[in-house]
Amino acid sequence: MSDRYELFLTCPKGLEGLLIEEAVGLGLEQAREHTSAVRGMADMETAYRLCLWSRLANRVLLVLKRFPMKDAEDLYHGVLDVDWQDHMLADGTLAVEFSGHGSGIDNTHFGALKVKDAIVDKLRTPTGERPSVDKLNPDLRIHLRLDRGEAILSLDLSGHSLHQRGYRLQQGAAPLKENLAAAILIRAGWPRIAAQGGALADPMCGVGTFLVEAAMIAADIAPNLKREQWGFTAWLGHVPALWRKLHDEALARAQAGLARPPLWIRGYEADPRLIQPGRNNVERAGLSDWIKIYQGEVGTFEPRPDQNQKGLVICNPPYGERLGDEASLLYLYQNLGERLRQACLNWEAAVFTGAPDLGKRMGIRSHKQYSFWNGALPCKLLLIKVLPDQFVTGERRTAEQRQVEREQAQAAVDEAPVRQFNKNGNPIKPAPAPAPVVEQARLSEGGQMFANRLQKNLKQLGKWAKREGVECYRVYDADMPEYSLAIDLYQDWVHVQEYAAPKSVDPEKAQARLFDALAAIPQALNVDKSRVVIKRRERQSGTKQYERQSAQGQFTEVREGGVKLLVNLTDYLDTGLFLDHRPMRMRIQQEAAGKRFLNLFCYTATASVHAAKGGARSTTSVDLSKTYLDWARRNFSLNGFSDKNRLEQGDVMAWLDSCRDEFDLIFIDPPTFSNSKRMEGVFDVQRDQVQLLDLAMARLAPGGVLYFSNNFRKFQLDENLATRYQVEEITAKTIDPDFARNSKIHRAWKITAR
Repeated sequence: MSDRYELFLTCPKGLEGLLIEEAVGLGLEQAREHTSAVRGMADMETAYRLCLWSRLANRVLLVLKRFPMKDAEDLYHGVLDVDWQDHMLADGTLAVEFSGHGSGIDNTHFGALKVKDAIVDKLRTPTGERPSVDKLNPDLRIHLRLDRGEAILSLDLSGHSLHQRGYRLQQGAAPLKENLAAAILIRAGWPRIAAQGGALADPMCGVGTFLVEAAMIAADIAPNLKREQWGFTAWLGHVPALWRKLHDEALARAQAGLARPPLWIRGYEADPRLIQPGRNNVERAGLSDWIKIYQGEVGTFEPRPDQNQKGLVICNPPYGERLGDEASLLYLYQNLGERLRQACLNWEAAVFTGAPDLGKRMGIRSHKQYSFWNGALPCKLLLIKVLPDQFVTGERRTAEQRQVEREQAQAAVDEAPVRQFNKNGNPIKPAPAPAPVVEQARLSEGGQMFANRLQKNLKQLGKWAKREGVECYRVYDADMPEYSLAIDLYQDWVHVQEYAAPKSVDPEKAQARLFDALAAIPQALNVDKSRVVIKRRERQSGTKQYERQSAQGQFTEVREGGVKLLVNLTDYLDTGLFLDHRPMRMRIQQEAAGKRFLNLFCYTATASVHAAKGGARSTTSVDLSKTYLDWARRNFSLNGFSDKNRLEQGDVMAWLDSCRDEFDLIFIDPPTFSNSKRMEGVFDVQRDQVQLLDLAMARLAPGGVLYFSNNFRKFQLDENLATRYQVEEITAKTIDPDFARNSKIHRAWKITAR
């Protein structure tokens, strides 16, 4: 066999430039860059060294043969001509991977089968002994790549992909492959920083991939030092003595590196479920003395290495797969930017994201950007020098002065002797230094315009709300068409619903305007970012409007008209309290004394709670959803109401048809449609209104009142109803000032017997 071989090193897309530098440094000659690969010439020692030391490659392929190929027969005979007895035993195992198409082969499975057949036929013995296929752990892994009529037949020296270092047996929901993490660290300048004794911190470390890869670079540990099974282990061309020599050298380098004082490498993770898996990964890598992982939120991130040491902050923040997800992450990126400005002055930072628009919202400039791919997702690496003149917000002098003032104030507290005493003779400590001032992100022109509108609305509606004792109200409802949001205040929480933009609107422009608005909301309404909840409202079909959006199970108690109600701002599109029906609920409370009240399509039975508060003789609430009836039960219990308040689970139409009770006051607020699995057929409010109202009016006691409302914008009340009942539209009387800008939010009628 030859002393020199052609090698192909495969890698994730976007890493080719870094890989060719690494491979040349490890001894690859005549190196050339290809898409997701590097090609070159090397001896066996270099091939082994690449397997052991490459932090970036996926596989090291040793080319056995190149040959022209016109059809499947050429493929078979080209593979058959190889002296396979030089590579594997007749009773060995193999796996074949085939890539490319053409020359009559359009199915990779068929191509792999032809390659396997040729190898097996070559090695079959007179006694019938032949190789078998083992796709998981074969003795030999063969790769054939078809490229424009040429077949490139290779032996995979790596076996399993080189990114599988062996330490990460537990991972989070969105893991970053180890070789991509190493590439990001190299691009971010970590080898230089580590050589200077710098520190490293990851404020969103997940299960610690960045941390482990960084420590292995700093400690001069070969990334695959602990791998036991290789693609060349059972290869007959393997040279064990040469491999042992390289492996022993790498082991000695790792031992020397770990003997040095460890660098300060720390990770912080908000999700408590990931802390122990991350620590387990660190322990498996043998780096527990170098790496520590703690639970911590981005909003409180502050690296504190010894002796005011500086270094690199690196992270891979979540970036979401949908626009709504990205919007909810805006504040996470803003918090990250604030912590970099406040706690990491003179550090370097590297933020890897698939949502570069979010990266731009951190309020701090990147001096370099690199393109990468995380699987099929295009991503950016933003490199930042956290210097005052990199800040997008504030003045350079102001930022520097604030930093100096904070340091001086803290030093005064830490160092000043206690000199004052109280009247009892006890020492009085000086006042603590003021808390760091977090600079607000400067808003864009559009964002400032939006903030001005919000503040104007808040000033006007706030006076009304305070006067009327209203704690939950809508402060903005697409007042400016380009900012198509509904914004509701629930005491000190803000609930934001983004209306989906029409298809005619450029998605990128819509996204940019959304981010402008979200950046403005905390400032304009003077609320903490953590109390802003963001959802997307689209035209729904079926039961999607009631489907669970999240599973946090966090309920907040709010007050309205003297009653306490529970809202859930995170888990469902609607919160459990329809704010536009506030006047109707107050009307019901005022009229309910001594009456039997029926609430159909009751949802969380907020109207029934108001009726009970108003002194109703009894309330009956009907809904198909067990979830909402359980919620209703909690609303009643919260107010101390339990007796005389029935909750009935069932299809409203069927329930009415079988009901024989009479009621003095009835409220019906049906959905536009419903096709729950628990009911027969589909309810459509426009089509089924007459049947619904006739059934309900049959249950109305003499002198009773029925209130009917719905939110279907195109709804038209059947004119024939007015011939049988006394019908009065009261829509204008059921809309408070916070919904006056949107008079079509709902329509309402008062219906009585003639």
